[in-house]
Amino acid sequence: MGAVVSTSDITPAEQAPYTGLPPIATVDYETSPEKRDRTLKHLLRANHQNYSVLYSQLRFHNHLPHALGSAYLLGAGADTLNGMYEEEIRHLEPWVDAPGEISRHDWRDFLSMREYQRAFLDFFEDELVRFGYDWKAVVTEYMLKGPEPMLFGGIGGLGHPLIHLGYAFELNSKDVAMEALTLAATNYNFLHTYIDRDFPTTGFVPTQTPAAQELCSKAHTTDPLAVLDSVRTDTRFDNLFSSPGSVNIEKLFAERESAVLEHYYSLDTADLARTHRAITRAAVLLLCATHTPGETNFDFFYVHLLTVSHAVRTLLPVVPVKYALPLVRSHWLFVLIVYIIQLRPAIHPELVGDVDVEGRGWEKVVGHVLEKESSKDAHYLKAVRAMRDAAGLWEEDGEFYLKAAVKLAWEFVKWGGFDNATN
Repeated sequence: MGAVVSTSDITPAEQAPYTGLPPIATVDYETSPEKRDRTLKHLLRANHQNYSVLYSQLRFHNHLPHALGSAYLLGAGADTLNGMYEEEIRHLEPWVDAPGEISRHDWRDFLSMREYQRAFLDFFEDELVRFGYDWKAVVTEYMLKGPEPMLFGGIGGLGHPLIHLGYAFELNSKDVAMEALTLAATNYNFLHTYIDRDFPTTGFVPTQTPAAQELCSKAHTTDPLAVLDSVRTDTRFDNLFSSPGSVNIEKLFAERESAVLEHYYSLDTADLARTHRAITRAAVLLLCATHTPGETNFDFFYVHLLTVSHAVRTLLPVVPVKYALPLVRSHWLFVLIVYIIQLRPAIHPELVGDVDVEGRGWEKVVGHVLEKESSKDAHYLKAVRAMRDAAGLWEEDGEFYLKAAVKLAWEFVKWGGFDNATN
């Protein structure tokens, strides 16, 4: 997979792709005569043409490309793909005209305005024509260019812009890419400022305030779990929220911004590949090792930490190296935020470590996942696939990811941890 086209405001050295991780393999189904390949192509196109990326009063996100992509990449056949499509579209909504149009000179004026989702899609598809249908060039132009790259707002909307963009690269799909841009534009929120302010200084030493400078000069840890444990025992977060959920995010930053940033800056990210690997492992433990043993509810917000991790892993080798560290740091900030708003449960690694796989390898795990009724749940599929692919990338951690996948695959029944405005 080639690197995303570089922008004119970065040096030749910074244009080079990040090489700390191998590129993810892409799939080629566009011209294939195989039934399942043709099915994937037609279903992705049908979703793109018929269903909006935001629905239910613009709160929820269209996960259909994630569901189809995950099932396809796990080896699902045409019938399974068709069944997933029919299940997902029951909740989706058709496109609705936007209040107005968007153009090249004013597109940033409409960032965060979800009611303009159709206008954004039309705008980006017009740009696709202008760029000769080179969708990666359009992604570069609108995700990476400027002093506040839209990429750094990718954790808005529970990270769905990053997740969608990752699938665009894995599936080599211009349609999914244009949807990802639309999600990035409409879910852009204040969180981007915590990434922008450090960009592009080396090592993420902030220049804005002496207090932040002091935080970054203190001794760091390379272990995200150590930071999360410090967060768990930090009394500044006690009694801040009455219940978990995304509605807590604005209150968190309004009342405890300095505390969040203190923990955010305490992770040493000098070794970027090691940092990404450690954050991915932490995301798995948050998902699979924070609930009551025997409980069939898994936290809906924690699963996004894992699926965003897979997106970051996909995107790192295809963005210019200048953007690699900020991308990983944005994921780390997302992990911290979600851990805090979900009320900082204790992590019990033995809930994964004590799993008996009973001869169940990845082939059996995948087979079980695709046959289970829960296979129609996009997040369930994405989580298992992310763990399988992580095991393939970091073979020495293979047993850990297999145990976590067995636990999720056989124990999962439904998602928990919701508030009344979950997206």
